[in-house]
Amino acid sequence: MTDNPVFERIQKDVNDNDVVLFMKGTAMFPQCGFSAAVVQVLAELGVQFKDINVLVDPAIRQGIKDFSNWPTIPQLYVKGEFLGGCDIVREMAASGELSQHLKDKGVAVAA
Repeated sequence: MTDNPVFERIQKDVNDNDVVLFMKGTAMFPQCGFSAAVVQVLAELGVQFKDINVLVDPAIRQGIKDFSNWPTIPQLYVKGEFLGGCDIVREMAASGELSQHLKDKGVAVAA
């Protein structure tokens, strides 16, 4: 894709995991309210996901914004597809669209 090592790392995480959340903090200890809100949505759906703490690596923190062309964190990826940030994830969850999208992509969701 590119000879940018940061983009290569991001692409590898996105390719190797069904659901990836680039966030501030970790799933156990979110460091911002927006990240915590997305973790809560995923937890309520019972979705297993890889959390990537952008606060520990400034290159990833900026790189994910450049990679997705999206200015904010958190960022949720499902089966290699960028879904969006906190507001989009919350809206999709509220409408039932997120649960259906996950199921359509073959991601296990709690009943």
